[in-house]
Amino acid sequence: MPAPTRVAFVTVARDATGAVALLSADFPKHGGAHLFLPGGRREDGESPEECARRELREEAGITAARWRALGSYAITLESAARVHLYEARKLTPGPREPTPSETSFALSWWPMSDALTAAAAGRFLLPAGPLALFLSSPGGHRE
Repeated sequence: MPAPTRVAFVTVARDATGAVALLSADFPKHGGAHLFLPGGRREDGESPEECARRELREEAGITAARWRALGSYAITLESAARVHLYEARKLTPGPREPTPSETSFALSWWPMSDALTAAAAGRFLLPAGPLALFLSSPGGHRE
């Protein structure tokens, strides 16, 4: 029996001014602090959008009224694992609901141009965040 396909999600949450919700945390195995977007793995029974909504609420304390899929991409060539990218708009802040492994995550709001500059400078640990930022930026994705 083949192993179940792992599915992950990353969300670009943009406020009314276009600023992006970025998380940061220290990752000693990877040389220190890095930026990342809210996201994570799907739990049993969740739809893709339900997972994205849950991860945004848990990690950043944000709910969103408008969602847009930005695409779905393979994580590696050797795996069937996928990462789904979303943009969230019409945001409402609320309390974070972090899991024990997420309590050290710090939330900050960045202008999109600064977030893209940070991505180009290698400040993101994983590649899905910069790709999602690019697709969410003006000119990066056509509806």
